Amino acid sequence: MKHLIVYAHPNPKSFNHAIMETLQQAYQAKGHSLTIRDLYAEGFSPVLTPSDFAAMGEGRLPQDILREQEYIKNADFITFVYPIWWAGLPAILKGYIDRVFLKGFAYDYGADGVVGLLKGKKAAIINTTGSPEPVYDHSGMIKSMNQTGEQGIFGFCGMEVVAHLYFGGVPTSTPEQRQDMLQRIRGLAEKF
Repeated sequence: MKHLIVYAHPNPKSFNHAIMETLQQAYQAKGHSLTIRDLYAEGFSPVLTPSDFAAMGEGRLPQDILREQEYIKNADFITFVYPIWWAGLPAILKGYIDRVFLKGFAYDYGADGVVGLLKGKKAAIINTTGSPEPVYDHSGMIKSMNQTGEQGIFGFCGMEVVAHLYFGGVPTSTPEQRQDMLQRIRGLAEKF
């Protein structure tokens, strides 16, 4: 299976990085092909510019967008690893979606409405939060974030989201709790 990890956290010592490394080890141990797109390390530009729009209008795309679309095309399974900031995606990942998941590539419109062009691809979303998970759950934020990510973005594009994990209270968690979280990641990766 061809895996793609789209990772969005600026700190290489973050728990998100530990999640990404755990996934990498688990996927590779199973003999799967793996590509990692570390958006901050890659210096991915999240800004959809007027020149991007002009190029799209002329039927050509900037090379960085084409490159990322190629990674997505080649993947069977895409795992998105990112923290929740202000109840949403980090700006770099939101910009990645704005620039890469374009009409004609990720979705289109047909006689019956939206057509997800990434149908057949599976996805997992792994998030960390500063607040404990029950706080997000009680406020309805998890339900809202599930609807936005699973349905409004990835489902809209035809992808099947097979898992969406939240790890809450990460900044105040103990080393033992973090090891338990990473063990859940290993177990999840085994299923993929």
